[in-house]
Amino acid sequence: MTRTGTPVTVAVLGLGEAGSRYAADLAAAGVPVSGYDPAGPREPLPPGLRLASTAAEAADGADLVLSVNAAAAAERAARDAAGGLRAGAVYADLNTSSPDSKRRVAAVLDGTGALFADVAVLAPVPRAGLRTPVALAGPGREKLARFLRPLGVPVEDAGPEPGTAAARKLLRSIFMKGLAAAVIESMDVAARAGLTGWLWDQITAELAAADSALATRLMAGTRQHAPRRLAEMRAAHDYATELGAPDPVTQAVIERLAALTAGAGSAAPPRLTRPGSPGPQPGR
Repeated sequence: MTRTGTPVTVAVLGLGEAGSRYAADLAAAGVPVSGYDPAGPREPLPPGLRLASTAAEAADGADLVLSVNAAAAAERAARDAAGGLRAGAVYADLNTSSPDSKRRVAAVLDGTGALFADVAVLAPVPRAGLRTPVALAGPGREKLARFLRPLGVPVEDAGPEPGTAAARKLLRSIFMKGLAAAVIESMDVAARAGLTGWLWDQITAELAAADSALATRLMAGTRQHAPRRLAEMRAAHDYATELGAPDPVTQAVIERLAALTAGAGSAAPPRLTRPGSPGPQPGR
């Protein structure tokens, strides 16, 4: 994503934790950056940022616009910026939302001449900043990838249709947020039992040793041993109740294991493919 003889300019809409980090890292890389936050000015501003008074002003003349807002504000951000978008610019929606929401944002840009990119941010931005891995979809994805890759951003192509990158992010969210909920609940129960230190060591040791073999064992073993694990989790629920600890995650696991035991979810697990592949390969 280049313009012959002139630097690429970027506008960042939304200057919260992620947006501010993106703006600061881009400016540090020598990229001219403007920004606007619908919530009002935030302090401190990212160094090197030119603050605009409206989304359209921030987007005016920019080659790339990054929308880093709450999902509920994504369509409004696109509408507010549309008046400043130039033909050929890339409007990248980094908000975590449904595939349908991404398609609605893309539709807002119809008639502007801008290219839409559905961006799924695949790790916490504070950890790696601009170099956070992303998946890109939509008509603007290739142009955006050409800009990001030289800056050290790991990019995967999710295809030409808006929403396909968002789908990948949400699938990852089911696992990551589910894991977080299980860790929080188990530590809450452990606190009632006075065993937080011991359990924390157990959790961190398992996560440190995690690999693809562990994930495969979890899938296959849970299906194979669902009745025994159901009994184990019912005992865990009884123990949490005895301690007076809420355990909605444990109860959800019991429900899932009960379905597996009854055969409702006992179909063979999907055939796993190598890391980085799009999914099961038909006919293989």
